[in-house]
Amino acid sequence: MTAHTYVPHLLSRAGAASALTLATIGGTMLAPGAATEAHAASHSTKALKIAASKKGAPYMRGATGPNRFDCSGLTLYSFKKAGKSLPRTAQSQYNRTRHISASGRQPGDLVFFHYGRSVYHVGIYAGNGKIWHSPKTGSHVKLERIWSNSVWYGRVR
Repeated sequence: MTAHTYVPHLLSRAGAASALTLATIGGTMLAPGAATEAHAASHSTKALKIAASKKGAPYMRGATGPNRFDCSGLTLYSFKKAGKSLPRTAQSQYNRTRHISASGRQPGDLVFFHYGRSVYHVGIYAGNGKIWHSPKTGSHVKLERIWSNSVWYGRVR
């Protein structure tokens, strides 16, 4: 059986439900779940670009955009525009994400600043130890270096 006839034959033998879990990219078979990870990465990349596009927008407590933001308002707005929903507060956003290690962080992941077990601030990881965030009253959306070791990382699913 040739490669061209083998894949359709395999799919017909696997059944419709199993066929839905298979994906081919460039002739390479991917494991179930791999497409989901790629889909999540594309949402995160879009959210990161949206947050960056809001550079200079003023901070306003409780604001969720499109022209003013607080920290979790910026992440909520950015992911909503990228096709994903998040809860309103930084703590609730942390509770909703898939928690990842610092070594596994990628641009587009959320960075949660915490004191003890309580999350008090959130931004979107931009790479190279920096985040896009809306920091505080009197400030604006900006790219800034992560200033604390008391951070957790989360990936929006």
